[in-house]
Amino acid sequence: MHRHHRNSYYLVNEGRIIEGGADRAVARVPTPAEEQQAYRFSRLSKEKGVQIGTELRIKLALAMTEAQTPDPESQVPVPAGFTYLGQFVDHDLTLDNTQVDLGDLVSVEDLVQARSPALDLDSVYGLGPHHVSSVHFYEPDGRLKTGTTAAAPFPPGFPTVNTDQKGFDLARAGSAAGGTKADQRAALIPDARNDENLVVASVHRAFIAFHNRVHEQLAEGGLFGPKLFHAARDSVVRHYQWMLRTDFLPRIVDPDIVERVFTHGRRHFEVPGGRHEERPTMPIEFSVAAYRFGHSMIRDTYQWNRVFRVAGPGGPATLGLLFRFSGTSGNLNPASVSDSSSLFDLDDPNAGGGLTLPSNWIADYRRFFDFGEAGRHDLTVPAGEFNPAKRIDTLLVDPLATLPEGAFAGRGHPAPPAIQRNLAFRNLTRAAMVELATGPQLAAQLGIMPLTADQILHGDNGASLASLTDEECAELVAHTPLWFYILREAEVNKSRPGRLTGVGGTLVAEVFHRAMESSLSSIVRDRDWRPTLPAYRPGTFTMADLLLFAFDGDADRINPLGDGPLATS
Repeated sequence: MHRHHRNSYYLVNEGRIIEGGADRAVARVPTPAEEQQAYRFSRLSKEKGVQIGTELRIKLALAMTEAQTPDPESQVPVPAGFTYLGQFVDHDLTLDNTQVDLGDLVSVEDLVQARSPALDLDSVYGLGPHHVSSVHFYEPDGRLKTGTTAAAPFPPGFPTVNTDQKGFDLARAGSAAGGTKADQRAALIPDARNDENLVVASVHRAFIAFHNRVHEQLAEGGLFGPKLFHAARDSVVRHYQWMLRTDFLPRIVDPDIVERVFTHGRRHFEVPGGRHEERPTMPIEFSVAAYRFGHSMIRDTYQWNRVFRVAGPGGPATLGLLFRFSGTSGNLNPASVSDSSSLFDLDDPNAGGGLTLPSNWIADYRRFFDFGEAGRHDLTVPAGEFNPAKRIDTLLVDPLATLPEGAFAGRGHPAPPAIQRNLAFRNLTRAAMVELATGPQLAAQLGIMPLTADQILHGDNGASLASLTDEECAELVAHTPLWFYILREAEVNKSRPGRLTGVGGTLVAEVFHRAMESSLSSIVRDRDWRPTLPAYRPGTFTMADLLLFAFDGDADRINPLGDGPLATS
């Protein structure tokens, strides 16, 4: 079985487990132990959906990942860092123990306290510094561990590249851990998915720095011991939620929807006073479809740092290289300067010699987040050196058609069929596995104006469906997969181009609201709370503010490799 995070679901109210591979699904009644311990998903839709056939799914996936010339009009002014902040948030919301199918039992404590559908940063904190399963993530004083990068030979003669850099990698298991090299490269973080590409790993490292800086400030104020850790976590989580509410969400969801939900409350998902479980659930319409919008925002190349950019000696960082220089999907191999045409070599868990990130791959956060928005114009780069995200639409860059096996927990297993490496196909198939509601079906239930047949089939400079037959077009219009439907909604959104709206915007805003409400530290329940950490604009707290505080406003920590030309010989 080739898994991508989770291949089994326990659905409340249906009393069954759905599990299966990439092209089939089997439903069964859970054992009493499984029912007690299950991470709880729910179905927002009143009825299951009719699924399109496998051949149509394949054709649709190939159309969505077909190689194409980027349309400059498809780029919207959303810094690319928010693409991977979104992935980081996904791992906070939907993590339940990524490498274990539901049939492999895990403890109630692990599932309920550390793997909850709440915006509480359990992907960073695990079960805390005093729990046996999480203690190895922490320093003795309650700060989170960081790692040291390894001196890199390329380019030669450049000090910050050719020396080890303490604190600029995730902490890793190391050679003492034994096992395969992949085991030894494993990051010491609660969720291995946060090291499946170098950008999300860099976002995770920023949150480690954020916690450690808050922890340090509170310690200077006289707190110590468990009170210090819990106060630091509470502050970090609340500021994180405020940043998501006021900075992240309005960039990806129609701001009118965000304001309505956070001002007037939810209308559809686990509404106050409604009948729902005391423990919050995660609707599969969100986890399997709506929150996969970020896949369409991914670029195929990035201006990474001083070394790996268009004008640098290493050229731009391709998506393949960002997989390669991670521990979960790649091999951290310092010899890998240029991208290969294939990532299949990464399927070998003993490939490559690197056990830590090379120093020439340290992130330059200025290229992914706009510090000018926080008043630090000295920490901005020229427009051509900055990375805007792709707009949210029905097109994925073609490297996502051939994922490395580490990206879907397949490393070390027999090679899957080629189509199973295609991210669009995996998304569409996972929806079919759980008989997910269709886009038109959910629009009708939520009372939202549905897309027209023309919008579904033709969109607005998105995926071309010219290869579909008339019969397939009719099938797609009648039973549009929810993920594709939500991407088309954003694509044809005239008032807020490239933002989630309608079904997709409503799902994402309401689930975020519920996830904040259900956190032990909650800005939704505590409506009077306001940010206390420094921010450029009083009453706000943006991702740029968070990074500036985490790294103490220090340019050498935000951009460790500096600026200017590099020697290449």
